[in-house]
Amino acid sequence: MNNHQYIDNMQIFKELTIKEEEVMNLFWAEGPLFVKQLVEKYPDPKPHFNTLSTYVRSLEEKGYLSHEELGPTYRYFPIVSEEQYRKSNLKNVVQKYFDNSYLHVVSSLIKENDITVEEIRKLLEEVEKTNDK
Repeated sequence: MNNHQYIDNMQIFKELTIKEEEVMNLFWAEGPLFVKQLVEKYPDPKPHFNTLSTYVRSLEEKGYLSHEELGPTYRYFPIVSEEQYRKSNLKNVVQKYFDNSYLHVVSSLIKENDITVEEIRKLLEEVEKTNDK
């Protein structure tokens, strides 16, 4: 995809706003971008250049993006992978809403009928296969 390296340690990242996450999704899908290119990727009505520039700077401050200087402008690129973000986000939810217990998460899903007994069996089989390796 690109020559830029993602950070490799698992950490809890700062929360993103809906708009920041929207911008990050474009970086994850497209790779390195100039803010001008970012504007072009949006459907009409396109956000203003300065608005997206503000989001990009915020994402860089939060540790999601970095940049390289190319002449008088910057090209930004993700340093946190989408997978790292998803895992971190899941950890945040489990800590915040389920007393840091994945058992409480599964229990809640079962109680809400969002997961069936058959799905739990499949999940257990997958966990057992992973533990056997």
